[in-house]
Amino acid sequence: MNLLVTGGAGFIGSNYCRHVLQHHPEDSISVLDALTYAGSLSTIRDMETDPRFRFHQGRIEDPKIVDRIIQEDKIDAIVNFAAETHNDRSLIDAGDFLTSNVIGVHVLLVATRRHKLQRMLHVSTDEVYGSISSGEFTEESPLMPNTPYSASKAAGDLQCRAHFVSFGTPVIVTRGGNTYGPYQYPEKLISFFCARLMDNKKVPVYGEGSQVREWIHVMDHASGIDTALRMGSPGQVYNVGDSNERRNMEVVEILLDELGKSRELIKHIPDPREGAHDTRYSMSADKLQGLGWKPSKTFEESLRDTVRWYVDNERWWRPITQRLEYQTFVKSFYGPGLGEDL
Repeated sequence: MNLLVTGGAGFIGSNYCRHVLQHHPEDSISVLDALTYAGSLSTIRDMETDPRFRFHQGRIEDPKIVDRIIQEDKIDAIVNFAAETHNDRSLIDAGDFLTSNVIGVHVLLVATRRHKLQRMLHVSTDEVYGSISSGEFTEESPLMPNTPYSASKAAGDLQCRAHFVSFGTPVIVTRGGNTYGPYQYPEKLISFFCARLMDNKKVPVYGEGSQVREWIHVMDHASGIDTALRMGSPGQVYNVGDSNERRNMEVVEILLDELGKSRELIKHIPDPREGAHDTRYSMSADKLQGLGWKPSKTFEESLRDTVRWYVDNERWWRPITQRLEYQTFVKSFYGPGLGEDL
């Protein structure tokens, strides 16, 4: 297949490209990425010399560039990773989230139908379900997002459903758990904390860190998405999860241990979401496993490997943390008590 991977210069998207190039030698990849703050050419540099890999800069909201790539690169299917993805940023300004996560998805759905592509896979998140105190979400669970970010992702998911029902557009949706691994922009818990702890800077833990998250390694997430693309049925949703629940403080303690840092670097802060912070995520991935997929990474070993990756690849993340935009975000969101030592 000739794949258009939107958002392919980001974290999960770039690792998905690596998965495809390694496991599907007959496939080619065209990446479309706007290279906003979380997308970078440095993230895909290792693939640039592969003759099966092409890069295009642009936004998924622009139908002209989407149409041009589909026609010129003879695209068979779209895998959409392009999105604004950070809950905390969505509390500051939600406008960009609506543009990318709703309008952009609409543009890709229209292009899929107009060019009669084999299928489109839309990458979503478990956060569209909201929080669950016990049990697991399934693909049939109602969507109850609690932040502007998760609401925009839910809107994109519903656009996919509407286009399938109304037009028969061959679209599939995946919803992934909290993802960790190499090349993650240093604003999420693991990547953000690694960068700060390596500089002996304090890290922010909301409340007592009792929030429960279900973690999945990025290469397991990528293989799950690829399984849904190739084996899944249009119109269906597939959860991509590892049934690996950890309290945030458990994760932080592993990071501290691997980096040899003291708990004195933890700064407990009030939750800025004022009650909207989801306390627990948990999904059943039985439906996807029924297609033959299963995760292969063990959490603690893979988490420690990830920490060592950030230690060994400082020249990748250090320029990011030195940008004014990045420092301004940290200071404005976490306050001078944390940001003053940037």
